[in-house]
Amino acid sequence: MPLSDFEPEAAAFYGRDPEHAFAHLRTHDPVSWYAPGQFWCLTRQAEIRDVSRNARTFSSAHGIQMFQIAEAHAGKPVAADGADGAMSILQMDPPEHLRHRTLVMSAFRPRYMEQLETRIREIAVETLDACDPTGEVDFVEQIAVPLPMRVIAEMIGVPPEDAGDFRRWSDSIIEAGGGGMTEQTLQDMGELFAYFTTSIEEHHATPRDDIITMLLEAEIDGECLGKGEILMFLLTLLVAGNETTRNLIAGGGRALADHPDQRAKLAVDPTLLPGAVDEMLRWVSPVRSFVRRAQVDTTIGDTPIRAEDYVVLFYGSGNRDEAVFGPTAGAFDVTRAEAFRHIAFGFGEHLCLGAALAKVEARVMFEELLGRWPTWEIAGDIVPLESCLMNGLVHMPVQLGSPRV
Repeated sequence: MPLSDFEPEAAAFYGRDPEHAFAHLRTHDPVSWYAPGQFWCLTRQAEIRDVSRNARTFSSAHGIQMFQIAEAHAGKPVAADGADGAMSILQMDPPEHLRHRTLVMSAFRPRYMEQLETRIREIAVETLDACDPTGEVDFVEQIAVPLPMRVIAEMIGVPPEDAGDFRRWSDSIIEAGGGGMTEQTLQDMGELFAYFTTSIEEHHATPRDDIITMLLEAEIDGECLGKGEILMFLLTLLVAGNETTRNLIAGGGRALADHPDQRAKLAVDPTLLPGAVDEMLRWVSPVRSFVRRAQVDTTIGDTPIRAEDYVVLFYGSGNRDEAVFGPTAGAFDVTRAEAFRHIAFGFGEHLCLGAALAKVEARVMFEELLGRWPTWEIAGDIVPLESCLMNGLVHMPVQLGSPRV
């Protein structure tokens, strides 16, 4: 791809050959000014990590996605406010961010994820039981979608009969989050807020063992959270606990189909899977990028950055950084020792709360999948998600192959 075709704010760019452009920038211009979008592009891990760990200088409160940069330059408010003026935790800066983050950290701590693994495995088994290996299977819809959807729904307290609406609302949020706000997405988001509002009221009357009750009982500086704050928490958790893991499983399934030698290693030795999940995260990078805005005049490396300049952290490029992953950074290797150094979950203050959950879900799903069908083949055209925010798949038809004997 000629560098003149570099259009990181356009979904179509990611359907071509973005890796070539990012590799060029990592080598020749790792902190590069993108004039059409009026932002700096960070393509190496060193600079992405530096900005991510300095949340007081590089703010999230002025937009976290590329489309919001254009809105800011046009004089439009960019804060993703919810009910009662509440803001998403994704757009909070210190110290507010840490106070809010602490409220739900216990629900995603690794030890709790280990306890949850039994239920995750039950759902994974039920998901694969529903697949007919004699015919074509849509890896996305039938394998990647159900597990994270059901897990986060149960954690939030959504009953099984509402799963269909829950899925529709989740997809609309992702579409709206990438700048694709339509009349339908507005309607879906309104329905979701109404649904959660009713659920919060029910939890007030009858507390349960789930995240909504945890949020209702939580306090910040001696004060309970408002309804709007709880709604924004739930909205964020819905996306963080569902969409990104879906894309990880789908993208991981594609990577293993494209690299059958790597899949064979896992089929023979499932103990490689924890590290392989890190390599899938590195390879897929379910979230392509997030945005920060400089609060003061500063520098990134040797590059001067002015106050109110926007910088875009390209996680997918950072995850192919040769300085971190060596000369084989452009290869998929489930035995890669340094795979854990990926930044697919972000870094620093805004490290993804659901990281441990996503890794357990992906590991368990591939353990069960490889235990049944150690080979699968792409059986038709793959339909990618058209997005400059999420690296996902819409459809991926596969043949599951012969069962393990």
